[in-house]
Amino acid sequence: MDSNSILQEIKNKNRFVYKKFFEDTYEELIHYANSYLFDQNWSEDIVQEVFIYIWEKADTLEIKTSFKGYLYAMVRNRCLNFLKTIKITDDAKVLDMQSMISTDYDLEFFSNDDLKIIHHQLLKVVEGLPTKMQQIVKMRFIENYKYVDIAEELGISVNTVKTQLKRAKLKIAQQMAMIITLLIT
Repeated sequence: MDSNSILQEIKNKNRFVYKKFFEDTYEELIHYANSYLFDQNWSEDIVQEVFIYIWEKADTLEIKTSFKGYLYAMVRNRCLNFLKTIKITDDAKVLDMQSMISTDYDLEFFSNDDLKIIHHQLLKVVEGLPTKMQQIVKMRFIENYKYVDIAEELGISVNTVKTQLKRAKLKIAQQMAMIITLLIT
């Protein structure tokens, strides 16, 4: 069944076709969303929201391309909107790990042993990042490369470098906040 036929069946509230389409594309869309968000739970939430929207609004959808292409565009746009939301909350410097640690936590409060633990955990978090993101983070923060130099050496755009660093900072900030909170308590 082609994607336009699937959409028509969904518009007719055919639950069997909807369920089959969901099962056939769900994991693929989560993987796609995860390529933007790097978080399985957020990716699942966004894909589920897209499917709910499709079911509820199917009769009003006017798709000029393929239905599957439309789904991918919806997932991408929702991921980008979510990232913008995170950026808005970054006014409090939540995504900026260096700022978070220096502003929210006085590192002088910690013993040398605790600082070693924090440093070790930070390295473990960085090692857990996807390979390309890890490489960009190391080049920027360990080797002190500029955005332009990273982009040139890796053959990617400066915007890609910035996006990867923002995503990395989010992942690092989340993990480090938990680790520091555990050390404080």
